[in-house]
Amino acid sequence: MTTETGATTVSLINRWSLLLLLTAALTAAEPEFLRRHLAAAQPAACDLAAAGAFYKPLFENLRTVVRYGELTVEPGASTPVVAYSAEEQLYFVAEGAALLLHDNARVPVRKFDFLYLAPGVKHGVANISEAPVRIIVMGYRVPAGHAIERPKQVPLANADDVALQVLGQHGPTTQFKLLVGLTTSTRDKLAAATVMNSLFLMDFAPGGTNIPHNHPREEEIYLLLRGSGEMVAGRDAEGKDMRHPAAEGDAFYFAPGTQVGYYSHAKAGQPHDLILAVRSNLPR
Repeated sequence: MTTETGATTVSLINRWSLLLLLTAALTAAEPEFLRRHLAAAQPAACDLAAAGAFYKPLFENLRTVVRYGELTVEPGASTPVVAYSAEEQLYFVAEGAALLLHDNARVPVRKFDFLYLAPGVKHGVANISEAPVRIIVMGYRVPAGHAIERPKQVPLANADDVALQVLGQHGPTTQFKLLVGLTTSTRDKLAAATVMNSLFLMDFAPGGTNIPHNHPREEEIYLLLRGSGEMVAGRDAEGKDMRHPAAEGDAFYFAPGTQVGYYSHAKAGQPHDLILAVRSNLPR
């Protein structure tokens, strides 16, 4: 159920998205990216909202992406328990600790925990700590008639327990933590998903680069968790990569085929830049 305030917020977000696309289309050959900033995002009415629990939508109702945003639950507060029959979800705990309500289980989660929620699983969040918990919520549309087996246990792990690795096509200055992949994956910490095909962290050495590239049949979202630099988002009319200043809290959505990359501005001795990235397959 959407309130009048929530409907107005969503309407403004959709108008702003259209304005960004139209503006980019006048100057670029690849206009299909969107940009948001967590601090500027406004809470909206949704089924997870309650007293002390609010959700900031960043991207909604795209081709495979149903929702992408930040859920904050204050100390002592809880979200309603929800379930989605045609949506698989990922949670990434950006800050804090809480209890995840998962069907009949109550599972403790902490900073940098990540987990997979299958369609139909009843879930919610209860904060019994003394500080707010912030969770990045990612939801993906499951095609009609596609049956997904519900796991017997909660697919849950922590990013600190995932080894960094260099992926050759991206160069040595960026290391990756491969968090969640498809059920057929042999390289990700959790092989659990169906539509979302890769959730990962990118750790940038000072001055490091995620070499610009594109994915013809995948939607992708980058969230800058730490640091600042330049995000590559699309190409201009002359085919040159378009670089955009990016700071902590910036989120970029890239449509299939859009050029994407990142250049860290960190100097030697400064903390490494960190990006949470997620990709999803278009239906065939």
